[in-house]
Amino acid sequence: MTHLKALVNTTVTAVLLAAAHAHAAAPQGLREYRMLALSADGTHLAAIESLDTGEQGKRPHAKIVVRDAASGKIIRDIDPCGTCSYDFPSWSPDQKSLAFIASDSKAGTATVYVLRSLFEAGSGVSATKLTPVTTIKGVASTARWSPDGTQLALLATVDAKKLTGAVEAGARLVGEIGLADNEDEQRIALVPASGGDLKLVSPGDTFVYEYDWTPDGKGFVVTSAKGNGDNNWWVATLGHVDAATGKLRIVAAPKMQMNMPRVSSDGKTVAFIGGLMSDFGSIGGDVYTVPLSGGEPVDVTPGYAGSFNGIVWRGNQLLASVLAGRDSAVVAIDPAARTTRTLWSGPVTAAGSRDGRFVFSLDGAVAASVHEDYEHAPRIVAGRLPQLAAITHDNDGFESQVSSQSVSWTNEGFNVQGWLVGPRKIEAGKKYPMIVQVHGGPASAATPRFVPDGERGNPLLRDLTRNGYFVFLPNPRGSYGQGTKFSSANKRDFGGGDWRDILAGVDAAIKTAPIDGERLGLMGHSYGGFMTMWGVTHSQRFKAAVAGAGIANWISYYGQNGIDTWMIPFFGASAYEDPAIYRAASPIESIKAAKTPTFIYVGERDVECPAAQSIEFWHGLRAMGVPTSLVIYDGEGHAIRKPEHQRDQRERTLAWFDRYLK
Repeated sequence: MTHLKALVNTTVTAVLLAAAHAHAAAPQGLREYRMLALSADGTHLAAIESLDTGEQGKRPHAKIVVRDAASGKIIRDIDPCGTCSYDFPSWSPDQKSLAFIASDSKAGTATVYVLRSLFEAGSGVSATKLTPVTTIKGVASTARWSPDGTQLALLATVDAKKLTGAVEAGARLVGEIGLADNEDEQRIALVPASGGDLKLVSPGDTFVYEYDWTPDGKGFVVTSAKGNGDNNWWVATLGHVDAATGKLRIVAAPKMQMNMPRVSSDGKTVAFIGGLMSDFGSIGGDVYTVPLSGGEPVDVTPGYAGSFNGIVWRGNQLLASVLAGRDSAVVAIDPAARTTRTLWSGPVTAAGSRDGRFVFSLDGAVAASVHEDYEHAPRIVAGRLPQLAAITHDNDGFESQVSSQSVSWTNEGFNVQGWLVGPRKIEAGKKYPMIVQVHGGPASAATPRFVPDGERGNPLLRDLTRNGYFVFLPNPRGSYGQGTKFSSANKRDFGGGDWRDILAGVDAAIKTAPIDGERLGLMGHSYGGFMTMWGVTHSQRFKAAVAGAGIANWISYYGQNGIDTWMIPFFGASAYEDPAIYRAASPIESIKAAKTPTFIYVGERDVECPAAQSIEFWHGLRAMGVPTSLVIYDGEGHAIRKPEHQRDQRERTLAWFDRYLK
């Protein structure tokens, strides 16, 4: 690890405080907030914050920032490692200490830190001491205090061969592959809060995805699966791990994907979000409960017209975050009565922590979240529900660079919603080309994100609108926001009803704004890349397309990708058992119908959508004489991470659409 920096950088703190109050001053950079942690009494808020100045090729360095939750005033900046990224700040039960993990990618280490005696009860700020509790060689995340505050648990992968998650670049496939000894296993680890050696607790052959302490401090509830962690989340079970012995006991094994296992305060019940989900971390479904002793999970939000994406227990009820149509919301759930009550809602994108899109005080009365929309830059909001107000104003000086509106339509009995984004100023009498951008997933949703000037935020969307395009972001069936019936309606029907929803949405958008229906483009990444490949082989409506990390042939994809278990819930069987349904959804089967010029890009080491799929589609387009271009980005995974690659991909996308739509 690098040397510890001073705990309080008075110069930086003074600048930030000045910016928070000088709303009229030109902002020096876009303030970004993530991973909120609200103290139990709701008085103090910690977050991971960074300042994005828009400098090309440079990622902003983040810090842990502690604020007064009522005023937003900065109390502490914490930044012990100038080359590290930080994860999941967590308050101790007595609210006097803060734990977090600092990961140094160059050194390949992760260090757990505790900032002690940050507050003395009733006396405000106290003397502080930052202590490195333990360091591991590998990857770590999600440090949680034990109920009595004497220990810290975390998720640790010792000697990790890659970063955790299927979207990260895969390890090189050389030598004999598929051996159990070569698999990374993320395990629960324990360390005394005072410091000491790390103890790996959960079984060594099992990958733990999420966990929560039981209230007695003697164990954990987990979602886990044996074998490869990237691949097996879709078949993970709900279990209990004994903290003393490490023994894993299965609590439930439902045929659904599960997120956010949470134990009730009496230790008797586990709640989780369950449903049809296509990516770990992209959360949406109903809320279920099951006895910790074991049993059959029960849906306590049946028929709810929205997708839950966060839950916490507060007494006998659950507080949940949810996406319902265009709105984010906070909902109180009575699991015994199976009733819900909306406490707050608004047409924003909400972000909180790994516990949900909102974080709550121990009594559930105070909430905090990071909100943004197309008109308003990210800001932390907090307050006693239902009254939430902005407590940060660092980004007030930024002006949106786009116009926007929510578009709703009906198709084949479904209510569908999307967002139409366009130039800030519309010329009277002028018709504009439109790009349809299909989100990934498919279990996901397009939600309103702020688009500032410069290189910050979403520069591709900004540049498209600045170049005179409308951009339509539909949420067709299979998306979150309309309930589980809607999000499950694309099972065994990829490219069917979801594609018809998109085409109906295009017609609705054209009726809404001055759009030239003869100059339409299509783009997307991941599932959106597949839908782009599908669209150009099933429609002549689009004059140009950009397919990122797409899927051309579901049969060959089944044998190439590193996450094949995700396909069974959506296709109903493997490609070996039911090849017909895979072929029916494969764009390559209709390649002779392709006429649309298509730019294709993908990461070289993409685990989720291997580069071979993009090569296969590119090869097919070339054989058909269709204008095409393919770029494979060196060392990248499913998510294109390097700033120079992001910039290149954006410039190529703009040039491609300009060439064929203008």
